Amino acid sequence: MLKKLSLISKSSYRRISYPLISLMVAASLCAGTASPTQALPWRQLIFQGIQMMSISNLSDRQEVELGKQINQQLFKSGDVKLYRDRAANEYITRIGQRLVAASPRSDIPYTFQVVEDDSINAFATMGGFVYIHTGLMKAADNEAELASVVSHEIAHITERHAVKQLRRTLLAQGLATAAGVDQNVAVQLGVELALRRPKSRQAEFEADRVGIETLGRAGYAQYGAITFMEKLLRKSSPPSFLSTHPATSARISQMKQMVNPEFAYNGDGLDERRYQVIVSRLVP
Repeated sequence: MLKKLSLISKSSYRRISYPLISLMVAASLCAGTASPTQALPWRQLIFQGIQMMSISNLSDRQEVELGKQINQQLFKSGDVKLYRDRAANEYITRIGQRLVAASPRSDIPYTFQVVEDDSINAFATMGGFVYIHTGLMKAADNEAELASVVSHEIAHITERHAVKQLRRTLLAQGLATAAGVDQNVAVQLGVELALRRPKSRQAEFEADRVGIETLGRAGYAQYGAITFMEKLLRKSSPPSFLSTHPATSARISQMKQMVNPEFAYNGDGLDERRYQVIVSRLVP
């Protein structure tokens, strides 16, 4: 009887200890092959899988959650400063939600925020986050021009351009594996892509097309997109808006072909005097 119990206890010991030993050996090998600055404690290596996320089939929910973390990091880093005027943010949000309702992807939550920055710029991150600089609000002559920029940024989200760009960059830099990518790495790269890396020419043309279509469906005069881009190109020094959204004569020419003549000047947002009164109060 005692001999039988001894055999059972040894068998149980092997079942428990062998997997644990294997796991510890694997962790030590990973730490041993990494450079000193990359080595991680074995406990952290064991639980690292919890933070891994797949980039090949990112769901809407995961994209929105990743966008939230990128948004938090943008403000936490100090690279982006939120404009605290409540009325200004509500104004942009009203325009944005009107456009979202007419967009091809209205089934995720969108967040519109005004950035306190006099430079003429706007950008978007994945998961429905759109940022409009106070300088761009001042540069627009009417609400149709402003709405055209918001619509363009929404189009980047509807077509998942940031997600595709993140995936390509992670793979090109060897930061993604079969298991996925560390979520913290994805967030940091998402911040970098949002602030300093322009999207491809193809992505910009696609955002122009989808943005102009959305602008018309939302009831805005589509030609606001053309007049705003032409005005920016005429400036003596190109604004920062063009550094992240490259605009060329060929691009504007294509935009003119995208405009539906029925909605070119037939729509809301062309009252310049009304717009100037609103903006002078919101971003003096």
